[in-house]
Amino acid sequence: MHSRRALLYMPGDDRHKIEKALTLGVDCICMDMEDGVALNRKTDARLTVAAALRELQFGLSEKLARINAVGSGLETEDIEAILASRPDGIVLPKVESLEQIQWVSGKIEAAELAYSWPVNSIRMLVDVETAKGILNLKEISSHPRLDALIFGAEDYAVSIGAIRTAEGWEVFTARSLVVLHAKAHDLQAIDLVTVDYHDLARVRGEAAFGAQLGYTGKQVIHPAQVRPVQEAFTPDDESIIKASCLVEAFVAYQKEGKGAFAMEGKMIDMPLVKAAQGVLERAHAAGKG
Repeated sequence: MHSRRALLYMPGDDRHKIEKALTLGVDCICMDMEDGVALNRKTDARLTVAAALRELQFGLSEKLARINAVGSGLETEDIEAILASRPDGIVLPKVESLEQIQWVSGKIEAAELAYSWPVNSIRMLVDVETAKGILNLKEISSHPRLDALIFGAEDYAVSIGAIRTAEGWEVFTARSLVVLHAKAHDLQAIDLVTVDYHDLARVRGEAAFGAQLGYTGKQVIHPAQVRPVQEAFTPDDESIIKASCLVEAFVAYQKEGKGAFAMEGKMIDMPLVKAAQGVLERAHAAGKG
């Protein structure tokens, strides 16, 4: 599974911006055919995204395409236009039911079989961004093609009639539920967009809080947001050293037949060991350690 600390959206009808994204060292690039594209530019977006998938070298960046929502009337043309160009994954917005995921997965599997690609090699990430979607997270999270749940705070706030604030308490419950269901199904959890992309202090703060909640990455809408977001979801050197020492001590004490042990004035048991192992796994996924 790809590391997805920063998921960068680029408008699917703008080849120049897609090419710019390739220079940013971002974890994954999502070429958007939904909200980032005007209604009269949808056909251009399909052609541009398909060509970009075929012609551009994405290097280590995952190449994703976001189609329009199932039920929008645009989804069939979107997915049929791009599948032959073999994206790494499809992002499906405004998911409210398992049936929507099953419909898209069926289209993907038909292409995998037609082109003799391994079944389930094209993954899915889904945006959960409505009240109904949050209520149906348990069934939504269960599909085997899924890699990640993405929380859409702005659309969710609209769906419940909330007023968005900098503090974000109006979306906190839903934000937490997305993490809960993602982790229960061994999925990545990708956090909300910081809409005020020029305010890098806010980007850093929201990314750090998302990491505290258990998110594994964050949506990004501007190149300036990439580095602060990647840093927030990558353990720093001090954290890696502490985690390594703790895990090494755990292994040594296990050989002596000891479970819990004291280290730096703390009693260390399995929850803390697992947390340290998680730090090392995140560092490895980010190319550190």
